[in-house]
Amino acid sequence: MGIQVWIRRQPIESPNLPTEIVQVNEVIQPVSSLDWDALQKQVIACTSCELHKNRTKTVFGVGNPNADLMLIGEAPGAEEDIQGEPFVGRAGQLLNAMLYAINLTRDDIYIANVVKCRPPENRNPNNNEMASCNNFLHQQISLIKPKLIVAVGRISAQHLLDTNTPIGKLRNQQFNYNNIPLIATYHPAYLLRKPSEKRKSWQDLQFINNNLTTILQKIQSYDNLSNH
Repeated sequence: MGIQVWIRRQPIESPNLPTEIVQVNEVIQPVSSLDWDALQKQVIACTSCELHKNRTKTVFGVGNPNADLMLIGEAPGAEEDIQGEPFVGRAGQLLNAMLYAINLTRDDIYIANVVKCRPPENRNPNNNEMASCNNFLHQQISLIKPKLIVAVGRISAQHLLDTNTPIGKLRNQQFNYNNIPLIATYHPAYLLRKPSEKRKSWQDLQFINNNLTTILQKIQSYDNLSNH
């Protein structure tokens, strides 16, 4: 039996923005069984934590849903909340430049956040908020099937790896997330605040690129053997 849900959201960043009204018609079912469109509708309709009360837009993700590389940040900021897209503004421009340095664009990868709604005043998302979005993120990963995940920033890396280890000690290593290789790197917003760390970020980009190339080569070799 279909359930019709109407959501009215008032923008908090600018009184001149139009009110967003979203109609979602869906059958309630486990998140793990949802296809891409149904998953996005559930994210739009979600009221599982307090963050939904002040959001302008949910930030589902952007990019290639069949990407080999998936970047996962922490939570939307003010610009992301307005535009409904992750990593925009100055941090997004820096991320674009970082991707370009390893011959990638946003269209080549998929970008999402741990949390789909903006925390007030851009504070870090708390454990309850991250837990409320876990199923959404897990299903995105399941549908995309990336060959490599890059956790962008401390919050994302510590959440995905279930650790309190500082980001500086997590970088330049390869971890495993549900049988998918995972690499952690600094958040572009952090690099804007601390430009002296950009050298380390370039090292991370090379590490990411080399690992992704190696992973894809191994998959190609396996496929070639399987076809003989």
